[in-house]
Amino acid sequence: MPFADLGDVRLFYTDDAPAEAKDTLLLVHGYAADSQDWLWHIPALVEAGYRVIAPDLRGHGHSSAPETGYRPEDTAGDLVLLLDHLGLDRVIAFGHSMGGMVVTALAVEHPERVRALVCVDPAYGLPQQVAQFMPSMIDGLAKDPYAAVLAWEAVLYTPATPEHVLSAHSRKIQATAEPALRQAFPALFTGADQWGCRPESDAYVSRRTCPVLVHWADAERAGWENELLKHPVSKAIAWPGAGHRLHEERPAEFLHVVKNWLEELEKLAELDKEKSA
Repeated sequence: MPFADLGDVRLFYTDDAPAEAKDTLLLVHGYAADSQDWLWHIPALVEAGYRVIAPDLRGHGHSSAPETGYRPEDTAGDLVLLLDHLGLDRVIAFGHSMGGMVVTALAVEHPERVRALVCVDPAYGLPQQVAQFMPSMIDGLAKDPYAAVLAWEAVLYTPATPEHVLSAHSRKIQATAEPALRQAFPALFTGADQWGCRPESDAYVSRRTCPVLVHWADAERAGWENELLKHPVSKAIAWPGAGHRLHEERPAEFLHVVKNWLEELEKLAELDKEKSA
């Protein structure tokens, strides 16, 4: 059944796999979106030999919408329960935007559950010159969350963004539960425990020890994150001319880069086995 009852939340998820899977991927969408963001990628990843789990986060898509629990650490806790529900010990976790913060929280707070991360234009690392606009944006959420989020959408795209991406996300925003819209975004960038903005991002992101591949639309933020990465195969790369949803705008290119990096991880794991034999 594609629903998991996990205490205070009921998560919708899909589970696709080849006859024999070489690893499991957990695909996590961003704010005011849902797991359909990964429709372009799931068939190719399954064909490449991976089991692919794609959940709707609490308050998004077909999942239930509790009144609270929308910090990245809370949502990462939901994913731990989902992995337990599915009998999975470790995954390679993908996360876009807010999802990049959720899977980072999963890797930091529950490192034993994460083999590697793939982050796509994650929400963390916001420079101070951008962070100063957060209070006014959050004020807009308090007044009319749907109008506010729809108004923000324009800055996430470029003239090259396909029209179907814009249309799909307009619909997903309007289908997102109000508690999620009102609470999830402020939880990323405000409060004493926020780590979406710099310099707090530096300290939290640096706690990841697993391999990490990060795709950025902004070259400056890619350069910033490259200074924080620790594992030898970790890297942050920039996508010139791309918008915030670069994995949906350019799915074939994105999959090419990701699959090559996953193959690199497989070769590294084989070398480690040979050394320990």
